[in-house]
Amino acid sequence: MLAKRLRHGPRFDVLYSSVGSGIRMQRNSQSPDLVRFSAYEVNLRAGELYRAGRKIRLQVQPFHVLAMLLEHPGQVVARADLQKRLWPEDTFVDFDHSLNTAIKKLRQALNDDKRKPRFIETLPKRGYRFIGAVEQRAKLPPPGPSAKSNSGAASHPVGRVAKLSSDSKAAFALVSADEESAIEKEKLDAANDDVGVSLLIAAQRLFLVADGTPIRILEVQSASRCLVRILEGEHYGKTALVPLAWIMELA
Repeated sequence: MLAKRLRHGPRFDVLYSSVGSGIRMQRNSQSPDLVRFSAYEVNLRAGELYRAGRKIRLQVQPFHVLAMLLEHPGQVVARADLQKRLWPEDTFVDFDHSLNTAIKKLRQALNDDKRKPRFIETLPKRGYRFIGAVEQRAKLPPPGPSAKSNSGAASHPVGRVAKLSSDSKAAFALVSADEESAIEKEKLDAANDDVGVSLLIAAQRLFLVADGTPIRILEVQSASRCLVRILEGEHYGKTALVPLAWIMELA
């Protein structure tokens, strides 16, 4: 089978939260995609969380957990239901660790205390419950056959082995060691500053990775990038930020 490219689809499972903290959302109180509680607003379709109009960075899995809890405010959402929705059977991931990490990041984003929760209540060995006052219950569209075919394996890429494909004729792709390096590289590219890029490479903040190198997807961090571990070559074992468009799933 030919390798297929990971793609976004319209279903909820492939919503990604955007990175940034200074962007203000245009409010639309009539939109069914907006859910409000306390000082927070959740844009379900955009996959974004705001507090008092300012965007809060929240990664994809914590956002999915929040949206599921908002579907059933005041009700217990079982851990098993979260697993079925967010980590299907063909996803190779430590579910308990991944869910605990997602809940921890969600609480940090909401400034919530596990011992004295305002929003996310833990019911040991059972699941979680959203206990805040919700102005509008989340209504997430059920995945249809066409949405499933569009998203495919891209819905849950975490834990999978893929390969790097930069869509260029070059034998190597330039990837960033972390988000700070990725942002700096974008600025240098915009300024055509090749010297600055060379200095980032020399400082091991940018990696030259052979096209076709196998990688393991660790985390989808935004609508455009994900965190991967390099599994072959000079930079074996290192983590890097890679554009989602560069990821090819192995058949």
